[in-house]
Amino acid sequence: MTIRLDDEHAVSLKTFVVLSKAYRTIMDQAVKDMKQHDLAPPEFMILEVLYTKGKIPLQQIGEKILMTSGSITYNIDKLEKKELLKRVPCEEDRRIIFAEITAAGTELFDRIFPAHAAAIHGLTQGLSQQEKQETIRLLKKLGRGAEEG
Repeated sequence: MTIRLDDEHAVSLKTFVVLSKAYRTIMDQAVKDMKQHDLAPPEFMILEVLYTKGKIPLQQIGEKILMTSGSITYNIDKLEKKELLKRVPCEEDRRIIFAEITAAGTELFDRIFPAHAAAIHGLTQGLSQQEKQETIRLLKKLGRGAEEG
Protein backbone atom coordinates (compact mmCIF):
# COMPACT_ATOMS: atom_id res chain seq x y z
CA MET A 1 0.00 0.00 0.00
CA THR A 2 1.37 3.40 -0.97
CA ILE A 3 0.46 6.47 1.00
CA ARG A 4 0.25 9.70 -0.95
CA LEU A 5 1.18 12.93 0.80
CA ASP A 6 0.34 16.39 -0.32
CA ASP A 7 3.33 18.53 -1.32
CA GLU A 8 3.34 20.45 1.96
CA HIS A 9 3.66 17.30 4.09
CA ALA A 10 6.18 15.74 1.71
CA VAL A 11 8.42 18.83 1.92
CA SER A 12 8.12 18.87 5.72
CA LEU A 13 9.23 15.22 5.90
CA LYS A 14 12.09 15.86 3.47
CA THR A 15 13.21 18.85 5.57
CA PHE A 16 13.25 16.64 8.65
CA VAL A 17 15.26 13.89 6.94
CA VAL A 18 17.82 16.27 5.41
CA LEU A 19 18.23 18.17 8.70
CA SER A 20 18.69 14.90 10.61
CA LYS A 21 21.29 13.57 8.17
CA ALA A 22 23.23 16.84 8.15
CA TYR A 23 23.22 16.96 11.96
CA ARG A 24 24.39 13.36 12.24
CA THR A 25 27.20 13.84 9.71
CA ILE A 26 28.48 17.05 11.28
CA MET A 27 28.14 15.74 14.84
CA ASP A 28 29.97 12.50 14.02
CA GLN A 29 32.93 14.50 12.72
CA ALA A 30 32.83 16.94 15.66
CA VAL A 31 32.79 14.02 18.13
CA LYS A 32 35.84 12.49 16.40
CA ASP A 33 37.64 15.79 16.91
CA MET A 34 36.61 15.98 20.60
CA LYS A 35 37.71 12.41 21.34
CA GLN A 36 41.23 12.96 20.03
CA HIS A 37 41.84 15.18 23.08
CA ASP A 38 41.07 12.34 25.55
CA LEU A 39 37.76 13.92 26.52
CA ALA A 40 34.33 12.38 26.16
CA PRO A 41 32.03 14.62 24.10
CA PRO A 42 29.98 15.72 27.15
CA GLU A 43 33.19 16.62 29.01
CA PHE A 44 34.45 18.58 26.00
CA MET A 45 31.14 20.43 25.63
CA ILE A 46 31.02 21.36 29.33
CA LEU A 47 34.57 22.68 29.22
CA GLU A 48 33.82 24.56 25.99
CA VAL A 49 30.88 26.33 27.64
CA LEU A 50 32.97 27.29 30.67
CA TYR A 51 35.91 28.33 28.49
CA THR A 52 33.80 30.60 26.29
CA LYS A 53 31.20 31.84 28.82
CA GLY A 54 33.03 31.76 32.17
CA LYS A 55 31.64 30.60 35.50
CA ILE A 56 28.07 29.24 35.16
CA PRO A 57 25.54 27.72 37.60
CA LEU A 58 25.49 23.94 37.21
CA GLN A 59 21.76 23.97 36.36
CA GLN A 60 22.37 26.24 33.35
CA ILE A 61 25.06 24.05 31.78
CA GLY A 62 22.54 21.37 30.82
CA GLU A 63 20.37 23.95 29.07
CA LYS A 64 23.32 25.20 27.04
CA ILE A 65 24.45 21.79 25.80
CA LEU A 66 21.14 19.86 25.90
CA MET A 67 22.13 17.38 28.59
CA THR A 68 20.18 15.97 31.55
CA SER A 69 21.09 17.02 35.09
CA GLY A 70 22.23 13.48 35.98
CA SER A 71 24.57 13.38 33.02
CA ILE A 72 25.85 16.87 33.86
CA THR A 73 26.62 15.83 37.46
CA TYR A 74 28.44 12.69 36.32
CA ASN A 75 30.58 14.59 33.81
CA ILE A 76 31.24 17.48 36.21
CA ASP A 77 32.51 14.89 38.72
CA LYS A 78 34.83 13.40 36.07
CA LEU A 79 36.17 16.83 35.07
CA GLU A 80 36.67 17.80 38.71
CA LYS A 81 38.71 14.62 39.29
CA LYS A 82 40.85 15.57 36.27
CA GLU A 83 41.23 19.03 37.89
CA LEU A 84 39.90 20.74 34.76
CA LEU A 85 37.02 22.44 36.58
CA LYS A 86 35.89 23.15 40.11
CA ARG A 87 32.60 23.71 41.88
CA VAL A 88 32.24 27.13 43.47
CA PRO A 89 29.41 27.87 45.93
CA CYS A 90 27.46 31.08 45.31
CA GLU A 91 28.07 33.58 48.10
CA GLU A 92 24.58 35.14 47.80
CA ASP A 93 22.52 31.93 47.51
CA ARG A 94 23.78 28.68 49.04
CA ARG A 95 21.44 26.66 46.79
CA ILE A 96 23.44 27.68 43.71
CA ILE A 97 26.71 26.00 42.78
CA PHE A 98 28.82 27.32 39.93
CA ALA A 99 31.14 25.34 37.68
CA GLU A 100 34.35 27.17 36.85
CA ILE A 101 37.17 26.11 34.57
CA THR A 102 40.51 25.76 36.38
CA ALA A 103 43.88 27.06 35.25
CA ALA A 104 44.66 23.52 33.97
CA GLY A 105 41.37 23.45 32.06
CA THR A 106 42.06 26.87 30.57
CA GLU A 107 45.57 25.83 29.59
CA LEU A 108 44.21 22.69 27.91
CA PHE A 109 41.57 24.67 26.00
CA ASP A 110 44.02 27.40 25.04
CA ARG A 111 45.94 24.61 23.34
CA ILE A 112 43.11 22.57 21.75
CA PHE A 113 40.24 24.98 21.14
CA PRO A 114 41.69 26.86 18.13
CA ALA A 115 42.12 23.56 16.24
CA HIS A 116 38.61 22.46 17.25
CA ALA A 117 37.13 25.75 16.06
CA ALA A 118 39.02 25.30 12.77
CA ALA A 119 37.65 21.75 12.44
CA ILE A 120 34.09 22.99 12.97
CA HIS A 121 34.70 25.77 10.46
CA GLY A 122 35.86 23.13 7.99
CA LEU A 123 32.69 21.11 8.55
CA THR A 124 30.58 24.13 7.62
CA GLN A 125 32.65 25.27 4.64
CA GLY A 126 29.92 24.08 2.27
CA LEU A 127 28.08 27.30 3.12
CA SER A 128 29.15 30.89 2.60
CA GLN A 129 29.26 33.25 5.59
CA GLN A 130 25.95 34.77 4.48
CA GLU A 131 24.38 31.31 4.06
CA LYS A 132 25.54 30.35 7.57
CA GLN A 133 23.86 33.46 9.00
CA GLU A 134 20.67 32.63 7.10
CA THR A 135 20.84 29.00 8.28
CA ILE A 136 21.17 30.16 11.89
CA ARG A 137 18.16 32.45 11.47
CA LEU A 138 16.07 29.73 9.83
CA LEU A 139 16.99 27.02 12.36
CA LYS A 140 16.09 29.33 15.24
CA LYS A 141 12.77 30.06 13.55
CA LEU A 142 12.20 26.32 13.03
CA GLY A 143 12.98 25.60 16.68
CA ARG A 144 10.66 28.33 17.96
CA GLY A 145 7.90 27.08 15.67
CA ALA A 146 8.35 23.52 16.92
CA GLU A 147 8.18 24.68 20.56
CA GLU A 148 4.90 26.49 19.87
CA GLY A 149 3.40 23.65 17.80
